[in-house]
Amino acid sequence: MVQVEVNLMAVIVATIVNIALGFAWYSKSLFGKQWMAELGLTEASLQANKQAMGKTYALMTLASLVMAYVLAHVIAAFQAETLMEGIQGGFWIWLGFIATTALNGVLWEKKSWNFYGITAGYYLVSLCLMGVILTLWQ
Repeated sequence: MVQVEVNLMAVIVATIVNIALGFAWYSKSLFGKQWMAELGLTEASLQANKQAMGKTYALMTLASLVMAYVLAHVIAAFQAETLMEGIQGGFWIWLGFIATTALNGVLWEKKSWNFYGITAGYYLVSLCLMGVILTLWQ
């Protein structure tokens, strides 16, 4: 197995960018209203779950950190060096693992294609941005 070094500061920044993108992506200004409608969520249901939000955000942050760390390993193992190579790294990980597994929601869980587009689109943009950060900040 290839031994790689991971820049932990780049991983942390990529994690922060992922979280910031999520806040923007799922805001009411972008896709939040459609996403909530697809899941049958209301403002009232979100308020009712407000106490659990700290744990939810903590777990989301941990998952984002793991995703950035793993992507950093992939980027380093493939010796990506340019902006386009960083985008490609994020894209191929998205295509192979996110786009395919998220499709299960449509096929088996009867989620809509709109929901798939919102969710998969977020991860596409996120992984490509993280790929750029992790590539250029090695």
